[in-house]
Amino acid sequence: DGHVVVTDGGDFSVKAFDFEGRGVLAVREGFSLPWGLDATPKSEVILTDSEAGALYRLTADFQRGELKKCQMIRSRLVSPRAVAVCQTSGAVVVIEHLKARGPSKDSTRVKIFSAEMDLIGQMDSFGLNLVFPSRIYATAVAFDKEGRVLVTDVCSLAVICLGKPEEFPIFNPLISHGLSYPVGLTYMANDSLVVLDSGDHSVKVYSS
Repeated sequence: DGHVVVTDGGDFSVKAFDFEGRGVLAVREGFSLPWGLDATPKSEVILTDSEAGALYRLTADFQRGELKKCQMIRSRLVSPRAVAVCQTSGAVVVIEHLKARGPSKDSTRVKIFSAEMDLIGQMDSFGLNLVFPSRIYATAVAFDKEGRVLVTDVCSLAVICLGKPEEFPIFNPLISHGLSYPVGLTYMANDSLVVLDSGDHSVKVYSS
């Protein structure tokens, strides 16, 4: 509806702005470290709290600057960060950041929930490594218009398609050249992919 919603880890809040940059709403509902967010087809906001290990659904009237409801819809997640909502099915995908035990490296886990928040699929770096040729450390996630899960991977410096929730996981590298440290990802209405590359401090746009 023309508003921009931002998680602000500095004061543990979620803030909404209109397209002129004016603040219309600030939500501080006892968040520990709000991190990633995405909008549902109903203009609700799904957000991760990395420190609390939780997923919230936030419903608001942004035109009036009124918070209607802020509800924890999933707990006991491990440092959840990036999140994406499928605009057709309402499915939710979350990336958890797992701490390594012993000398092995930290890893990530991709979890997919239905619109009703039932767990329908998950795979960690170790499991993906058994299926795929290389280790995957996922930093960002998005759905394309067909409902396929896309992740940025900083190990192979690629954007990888993991398939639809019901076929998860498949392995289809979409972008495998030209990225140096991809950390952000979004899918545009015109079928292009936008990647935030912190390795060379750039935003890169790829056609379908």
